[in-house]
Amino acid sequence: MTAARTASPQATDDGAPVDGAPGRGAPADGRLDCVLQVLGGASVAGVARGAGLEPAVVHRWVRLFTDAGAAGLANRPDPTLAQQRDRFLAAFAHEIRTPLAVAQGWTDILADGDLPEDMTASTVGKLGAALALLAERTQEVEYLAAASLGRLRVTRRAVSALALVPDGEAAPSGDLDARVDTDPGLAARVVRDLWAAAAMAPRPTRRELQVRDTGMWVELRVVRTGEPIPARTLHALFEPFDRNDDATGVSTGLYLARALSVALGGTVGLEQDSERAVFWVRLPSPEPRTLR
Repeated sequence: MTAARTASPQATDDGAPVDGAPGRGAPADGRLDCVLQVLGGASVAGVARGAGLEPAVVHRWVRLFTDAGAAGLANRPDPTLAQQRDRFLAAFAHEIRTPLAVAQGWTDILADGDLPEDMTASTVGKLGAALALLAERTQEVEYLAAASLGRLRVTRRAVSALALVPDGEAAPSGDLDARVDTDPGLAARVVRDLWAAAAMAPRPTRRELQVRDTGMWVELRVVRTGEPIPARTLHALFEPFDRNDDATGVSTGLYLARALSVALGGTVGLEQDSERAVFWVRLPSPEPRTLR
């Protein structure tokens, strides 16, 4: 598969780990190990090959590491933070407007008391669904705020990759015995968001989940078959708090999935050609090894 370079970077890992500085007994961070090897004189290509990654991923990690270090030494704040804050506020308002209006509408209907008795249960159900969506958006804000402040609580442990599969979806294929060193709740949310993103317009003809164990990493891949997603939409997906002007619904998009994957010691990204798009997340293996 040829990656769609104009749609999105090969990998979209961004920022530093957000679960605080690792203490004694903390899990090793494969990303930091790759960066330190390169800074120690190893070639990017060699480090990437040993870690089972694309060179572009390792190069991006090195750049992020050195940029952050330079900014810290020079006491130079990130000039994009204020802009991202404003975009976030606009995106969040956009995301809650519809469920809030729906909830208010059904509340008004119930308050009027003119609703036939046989419609009361369904109306309460619709009101509950709107409130659940509002709760979901609120939780997104909590996760994003915790991630940006370095206060996201992450409890990593070895779990089956199958435990991260969205409920009710088709069984995945591939290395089904693979185990992942991760926080199962947060990782499952990342996979769920990738699965949902793969269903965006134009509607795909097929979606499937694949698991691939590379030894160092376990990769969960959502493979979408069908008409390509427009490049502008793909770009907006990974932009912080971005959304399209054509009402396609892209808002916080996969920015949260990316932030969570960073906290989990992994990375997310996508590849697309004329027939398929692959949304993937790579998470550390509990026992990193080199597969022959």
